[in-house]
Amino acid sequence: MSQNHKDLLGLGRLEYLQALVTEFQVTESSAKEQVLANLANFAYDPKNYEYLRQLKVLDLFLDMLSEDNETLVEFALGGLCNLCLDKINKDYILEADGVAAVVGSLSSSNEETVMSAVTTLMYLTTPQSRQQITALPVVECMLRFSLSANRRLRNLATIFLEDYCTPHQVEAAKALTEHTALGIPLPKD
Repeated sequence: MSQNHKDLLGLGRLEYLQALVTEFQVTESSAKEQVLANLANFAYDPKNYEYLRQLKVLDLFLDMLSEDNETLVEFALGGLCNLCLDKINKDYILEADGVAAVVGSLSSSNEETVMSAVTTLMYLTTPQSRQQITALPVVECMLRFSLSANRRLRNLATIFLEDYCTPHQVEAAKALTEHTALGIPLPKD
């Protein structure tokens, strides 16, 4: 066990999370991925929600969604997915235009990122956000996912279509996909 890890174990919860945030900010290497993964794991425990808000970790996760490093995006989205179960966090993410950032992650080539994005969109659905979350391009994307060979993704997309979309929205997206290639992600370079 490293001396740094031993030092962190003696800290209280807030101080430990602060140390992780600081480590993330000063790290320039692949260790950054591990630190973000740790923060995403701490986002799973409701005891940490207030501390993570205080430390602006929601902003950190939202900022990471625009990174080129797919692993950072995956962990950030996992953290947001964990945090948005809390009403205060959900409201914050919605007010910070988090839906658009999460929708942008649906075209990821990383399966876990896509799974977290779909789940996060379901958790972020409110009467106010429903229109944006079930916009035609998103519904069309979910239709494609519902035909995936990946059973987990197929099942999750089917739940999204059945529980979050109206039959009219699904039919409109089906009609669109029959006539255009709109919404099909471009191949990665």
